[in-house]
Amino acid sequence: MKRMTPNSSTALHARGRHDLPAGVSLLNNPLLNKSTAFTEAERDRLRLRGLLPPRVFTAQEQAARALAQFRRKNSALEQYIFLTALQNRNETLFYRLLLDHIEELMPIIYTPTVGEACVDYGGIFRQARGLWVSLRDRGRVAEVLRNWPNRDARIIVVTDGERILGLGDLGAQGMGIPVGKLALYSACAGIHPYYCLPVCLDVGTDNASLRASPYYLGLPQPRARGAEYDDFVAEFIGAVREVFPKALVQFEDFGNRNAFALLHRYQERVCCFNDDIQGTAAVVLAGLLSAARLTGRPLREQTLLFFGAGEAGTGIGEYFVSALKEEGVTEADARRRCWFVDSKGLLVKGRGDTLPAHKAAFAQDGKPVTTLAEAVAQIKPTALIGVAGVGPAFTREILEQMAAAHDRPIIFALSNPTSKAECTAEEAYTVTGGRAVFASGSPFAPVNLGGKTYVPGQGNNVYVFPGVGLGALACQAATVTDSMFLAAARTLAAQVTDTDLASGRVYPHLNSIRAISLKIATAVAEEAYRSGLARRPRPADLSADIQAQVFQPEYREY
Repeated sequence: MKRMTPNSSTALHARGRHDLPAGVSLLNNPLLNKSTAFTEAERDRLRLRGLLPPRVFTAQEQAARALAQFRRKNSALEQYIFLTALQNRNETLFYRLLLDHIEELMPIIYTPTVGEACVDYGGIFRQARGLWVSLRDRGRVAEVLRNWPNRDARIIVVTDGERILGLGDLGAQGMGIPVGKLALYSACAGIHPYYCLPVCLDVGTDNASLRASPYYLGLPQPRARGAEYDDFVAEFIGAVREVFPKALVQFEDFGNRNAFALLHRYQERVCCFNDDIQGTAAVVLAGLLSAARLTGRPLREQTLLFFGAGEAGTGIGEYFVSALKEEGVTEADARRRCWFVDSKGLLVKGRGDTLPAHKAAFAQDGKPVTTLAEAVAQIKPTALIGVAGVGPAFTREILEQMAAAHDRPIIFALSNPTSKAECTAEEAYTVTGGRAVFASGSPFAPVNLGGKTYVPGQGNNVYVFPGVGLGALACQAATVTDSMFLAAARTLAAQVTDTDLASGRVYPHLNSIRAISLKIATAVAEEAYRSGLARRPRPADLSADIQAQVFQPEYREY
């Protein structure tokens, strides 16, 4: 059995040293290129003499130069373009920089800047990365997958671009999401970039302005629906199982209708998960577990009100219910602690509209109201969770209501990017007099109030999905289950220290993300072995075995 190769260039391992390219071909291979760090002997041996400036630089010197170049850029989007170019020419240096400066660079590689990049992906396009599989490829999707140069993809992040963050339908320009997610897999969990494959399924777009744009990269036609769409995705999944049989598939930023349908259809048949449903739910559940330590009110005594009843919100609700059931609460009682406000108002029985299954499970007996403020006044939730992606919605009135009802109101403004956040950290802390337990989807700066500094937590899925993927791949899990995500949530919550809580954080520091991901990976693999889903024999020391498979962004001697 071939494992994920530890601490080495997997591209070199897979090809064999005798197949190592030389000259310009080597410099054009981002997995192998060391640029000015090639030694004098390597330059002679690999026909690089004259193709590089004569001075040899260390990896540390290269990283310092790259960081200085990054910081000289005048906007976040320019920084994104710079980092993308670096990734496309020297992946080892890119990941060294990202891992060493994760808190500074992650908002550029992923939220919120990746949203801006996707909106203008056609305008800033320089070089293709990943695979676009379009409706024109029907009947030969497996052939398209075989065009990918790395023959052993293990982790595939795929989107159809219909619901990119809170920005809506961006079609083929949603490719920035899989590219960014996989960069975080490698940086935060150490999955070698050789094994990572970003995919965008181009099924058209209903964004008329994109279809009319001369810079749009995808098919300028309306989005496929129904049987045509389902058959195309089915062909893609079948092709993945044929071409990359060891791959885990992560569904990302699909519209609500397809997100739930695809997860339901494939969850028990394929090694896959939906990060927007399951990853978000696990991260938020971890935040609620930490918040319970701050408020002194255990999870079973929390009442949640969600603004937004889509895949993120109802996914969180389902995991909250599962967590309470593990604590001995009946399912009916657990569901009564979850309330939702959608575009038509409070989600209650007899409202007069037909509810999809994911909403119907949370319809409550209650008075129908149409606004969030009315719902807060009626329910008096201990936690207000924003996942609607429509921008400022937690008004001063609503925040004052939360503060009046509870000593430590939980305010999670989770919508991305920053422009879609329900409120800012400053608003939450200021209106509640510093009593809010706050977390957000996009990063906010610390807030100084009355001489005390409050550090808002970022409920970012990066805390969970890289570790889940690493754990599933390390034990070769047949499927990825909700129980694995619940294990991940509890493991993440356990990493929050008393010092974190004292500053207001309900999530640990990102600079420890690799250690966190390893713990989550171990918990996920343990659950896979417990449930009989692991296809690889269990090693004597599971944590050490997983650690040995982790990629380190270090140059090899050629």
